[in-house]
Amino acid sequence: MSLETENLLRELAQNAESVCRHYLPAGRREGSYWMVGDLQNNPGRSLFVRLIGPTSGPGSSGRWTDGATGEHGDLLDIIRERTGITRFPDLLAEARAHLGRPAPVVPDGPSPKKPKPPGGTPEAAARLFAASVPVAGSLAETYLLSRGITLPVSSTALRFHPKCWHRDEGQTKSTHRPALIAVVTDGAGVLQGAHRTWLAQDGKDKAPVEVQRRAMGHLLGNAVRLTPSDDILVVGEGIETMLSVREAAPGLPVWAALSSSHLGAVLLPEGLQRLYIAIDRDPAGRRAAERLTTRATEAGIAVRALEPKLGDFNDDLRADGPEALRQHLAEQIGPEDRKRLER
Repeated sequence: MSLETENLLRELAQNAESVCRHYLPAGRREGSYWMVGDLQNNPGRSLFVRLIGPTSGPGSSGRWTDGATGEHGDLLDIIRERTGITRFPDLLAEARAHLGRPAPVVPDGPSPKKPKPPGGTPEAAARLFAASVPVAGSLAETYLLSRGITLPVSSTALRFHPKCWHRDEGQTKSTHRPALIAVVTDGAGVLQGAHRTWLAQDGKDKAPVEVQRRAMGHLLGNAVRLTPSDDILVVGEGIETMLSVREAAPGLPVWAALSSSHLGAVLLPEGLQRLYIAIDRDPAGRRAAERLTTRATEAGIAVRALEPKLGDFNDDLRADGPEALRQHLAEQIGPEDRKRLER
């Protein structure tokens, strides 16, 4: 870590409460901690940021832990998550701007190149998606086939980028890796973000890196609309999970919210009559389903939960195949929608 980064982290730690109030405004101070639901700024008490303590080392101010997931990090991680900024220099610039610090002095010499705009905006997501190619015939298709997903996917929802920038947490050097690209859209169909799943060089698995997935842009309330919805909708967390539901039951409209936090906050379409929530078998997934159930019920929408046998529906698909998964779904779906399970 450079001296400039160390100094910036120290100053952020000295102003930890100011950082939390700005980037996690749904939380509140409780004693020596800032309490909030998660890194997506949902209300709650799962994630806590230490506000008082030394400025470095264990137990230092600015360090955070999410009790539900076990994740932990520093204030730069919070700024990165809340802004969607992916380039480390842009992240440092955002932190300096919050602190009111000027940019570091550049030694005399040739004029520096104008910095690129931050990489976490919907505009940057649109550029990434436009630079991608259809999944058919690509390593992304190889990856999906390895997950048991054989049905063609819409090129308006999923694409492939052969050389997508990747950088692990805490690293400054980026590399190019193949990636499955998913577009995140709002209710009007306008692109608001993108999700990247980095792949191994042969496409048969995710890349052997620490950070295998990352989203950018405006995600809260939006989703990856894998198929159009009508009067019913099945929504869940992961892309592979929801493609697995579609693999077994192509007649069901499916969306992926990308995470448990975003599942609980997804905005439902007008005219929706019945909502099916594809639950992952973990505490965070169940809590998200409960939040979404409450919102949908208050809007007069009938809600049913769809539970996998294993961890998620992709686990079920790979373990038992599409026919067994279809039969499992038929046991849980409403009788008025069972005809949609036919291939």
